Amino acid sequence: MFTYAIVRKPSESMLDGITEANLGLPNYVLALAQHQDYILALQQCGLKVIQLEPLAEYPDACFVEDVALITPKCAILTHPGAATRKGEVMYIAAALDKFFPSTGKIEAPGTLEAGDIMMVGKHYYIGLSQRTNAQGAKQLIDILERHGLSGSIVEMSGLLHLKTGLSYLENNHMLTFGDMYSHPDFSHFNRIKIETEEAYAANSVWINDTVLVPKGFPKALSAIKNLGYKIREIDMSEFQKLDGGLSCLSLRF
Repeated sequence: MFTYAIVRKPSESMLDGITEANLGLPNYVLALAQHQDYILALQQCGLKVIQLEPLAEYPDACFVEDVALITPKCAILTHPGAATRKGEVMYIAAALDKFFPSTGKIEAPGTLEAGDIMMVGKHYYIGLSQRTNAQGAKQLIDILERHGLSGSIVEMSGLLHLKTGLSYLENNHMLTFGDMYSHPDFSHFNRIKIETEEAYAANSVWINDTVLVPKGFPKALSAIKNLGYKIREIDMSEFQKLDGGLSCLSLRF
C-alpha cells in the first residue's frame, strides 16, 4: 500500500518536451487541468501528495517517475538516457531528502529511467531501451540486492519504456501490449491483452486497490473492470502528446 506521492507541476516549456507521438503540441491550460485531476485521483486513493514547483528549464520535468526509483527499502536516483533530462535528478534528490536521507545513484556510463522498471513484490523487472542500458540495469540490480531485493533484465524492442507496454495490477494480473503479451519473462502472470488501437491504456496504475486508467479506451476499461478493481479514469490527452503515461507523473511510496 502507498502513503505518499510526489508530483511536479508542468511548466509551460512542456511544449518543447521530447516526443515521438506525432499528436501535436499540448494545450498547456488543459494539461494543467488534467494534472490537477490526476492529483485529485491520487488523493482519492488515500495518498498525501507532495507538489513540487515547475522547472521551466526542463520541459519533461513533470514526468518525475523517470528520475528516481523508490522501493520500500531505499530510493535510487537514476541517470536518464535522454540528455536533456539529466539535470532533473538533482532537483528530485532534494525532494527525496526528507524521506530518504541516504540514496543510491546510477552513474555513467550507466543510463536508467524508471519508466523502464516494473515492481512486482520484491522483484524489479528492468527493460533495456534507448533510455536504459545494460550498465545502468546492472548497477540497479547491485543496489537492490544490497537491500534484500532483486532485479532482472528484460530484453525488448519497439517500446519507449518497459511500462509503455505493460502494467502490473497486483494479484498476479498484468496488462500487456504487443510483444509483452507473449514475452517469456511474464508467462506466469495472468496477462490481459490490450489491443493495438488502445495501446496507451497498457500504462494504467494500481494504487491501494484502485486502478487509474487513461480516459477514452473502453476495451481496456472493460477488461480491467472485469478483474474486479475499482476504477478511476483520468483524461491524459495532453501528456499522451509527450509520450507520457499515468505512471510517469508521480513517484508513489
